[in-house]
Amino acid sequence: MIVRPRPNWLRMLFVWRGSIILRILPQLMVVTAISIIVVIFHGELLHWKVTLTTVPFSLVGVALAIFLGFRNSASYDRYWEARKLWGKLLVDSRGFTRQLISSNVPDALPLARAVAAFVHGTRHHLRRTDATAEMQRLLPPEVWPMLRDRRVPPMQVLAWLAARVASLREQGRIDSVQAVELDRSLGGLNEAFGGCERIAFTPLPFTYSVILHRTVYLYCLMLPFGLLDAIGFMTPLMVAFVAYTFFAIEALSDEIEDPFGVEPNDLPLLALSSGIEASVLELLGERDLPPVVEPVDHLLS
Repeated sequence: MIVRPRPNWLRMLFVWRGSIILRILPQLMVVTAISIIVVIFHGELLHWKVTLTTVPFSLVGVALAIFLGFRNSASYDRYWEARKLWGKLLVDSRGFTRQLISSNVPDALPLARAVAAFVHGTRHHLRRTDATAEMQRLLPPEVWPMLRDRRVPPMQVLAWLAARVASLREQGRIDSVQAVELDRSLGGLNEAFGGCERIAFTPLPFTYSVILHRTVYLYCLMLPFGLLDAIGFMTPLMVAFVAYTFFAIEALSDEIEDPFGVEPNDLPLLALSSGIEASVLELLGERDLPPVVEPVDHLLS
């Protein structure tokens, strides 16, 4: 995630870090170069004058803008829902820890650390990375062997927590009401985890993305022939402006479609999971907290 103070209106025009322009610069340069060639040869292709007007581009441009807006809205809905689910992970992690404290649960610290391990495991599961380091650091030594070679380690952590709550209830260390409240928080963690999996492993229809991608590029490649007779040597400038708008919207939509990735505009899962770990440990009075994840060159990972 890009984290930086909002610059003034003039500086905003020239901001590169945090914008999508670096990603689309190669194709933008290609389209602009083609526009310059079209102007130089005055729209002739193999001694044949390509006669196009602005009318079809006006009609297609309106429809294309609507479809791009829809794609951007669908991608942002996924992004915002993912952020809300990670907010739920924070709330239910704190709720579980608070209930441990209010119920005077013995050995509450290992259970709270296991919740933090579940959150870190969720991050690694969504990003398809290795969670071994965090799991070994936070879980009791007897729990880690249970997670080896498991496809979904966070769910095994959740199952262990549920078993511990049931064991405490059977031993009479907590009553049935306290056990139900603790189990409800675990259910909330499970619900948030399932929601994140639904987003991570269900992309937008690929065919829709292909159609939109092809239409955008064909539109921008043909646009110089439609503008040449109307605006002459200004054609490359206007084509570059239109292409920047369409390419940027498409690239941004593609980037935030998977909000759990590692692109600059994706969610900062490392910062979020470290913040949740620090939050639950601090509730128990711990002083040895994970360091705050700071943005590097305006990029928060």
